[in-house]
Amino acid sequence: MAVPSLAQILEAARTRLGATALEARLTQPRSAAELKAAPDDRYLSQMELRIFRAGLKHSLVDAKWPAFEEVFGGFEPRWVRAMSDEALEALLGDRRLIRHWGKLKSVRDNAAAMINVAEEHGSFGGWLADWPGTNIVELWETLAKRFSQMGGNSGPTFLRMVGKDTFILTHSVTAALQRWGAAEAPPKNRKDRAQVQSCFNAWAAESGRPLCQLSLILAASIEE
Repeated sequence: MAVPSLAQILEAARTRLGATALEARLTQPRSAAELKAAPDDRYLSQMELRIFRAGLKHSLVDAKWPAFEEVFGGFEPRWVRAMSDEALEALLGDRRLIRHWGKLKSVRDNAAAMINVAEEHGSFGGWLADWPGTNIVELWETLAKRFSQMGGNSGPTFLRMVGKDTFILTHSVTAALQRWGAAEAPPKNRKDRAQVQSCFNAWAAESGRPLCQLSLILAASIEE
């Protein structure tokens, strides 16, 4: 399948929003140095924020997050990993929290997984920073395998939250991929995601833009 030119997609997005308004929407990813400088506790906090936001109003979760920071010791991974089953179960009685057992348990599971990654690569942020954007879909798969409740769009959404450059296969992006002939149907498996990755790689080479901007341009090309 031929990769459509980004120029055509970009022109459609500019026509819909206006060039200035479109550029104002576009974000910049963090640099490798910035990703490496962030401490692992902030990555764990953001990962869990994404997990608890899933299926809920974000403002509701965000309002409760200071209490989560308190009960999980600032999300310091080794502190969280050391929590006993009894300590976790006691949180089910804390009305300040979202008392979802699977999600609460994921905090300790993901702390342990993050420590393992950090021991292998120096830090979790260093691992993210060194992962090539030309194969970002494999990072999604790795996050889903190594971490709890990070499947679907949770992995790429978490990456966007912490500033790691990625595209996200939202409804608008997948619809735009079909509209512009870059995909025949919404990507559902590894082969489909690899095909989409190749399109984004071509657009990045054509434009010099990061993946996050390409993703937003695609969405803007078909919606207000």
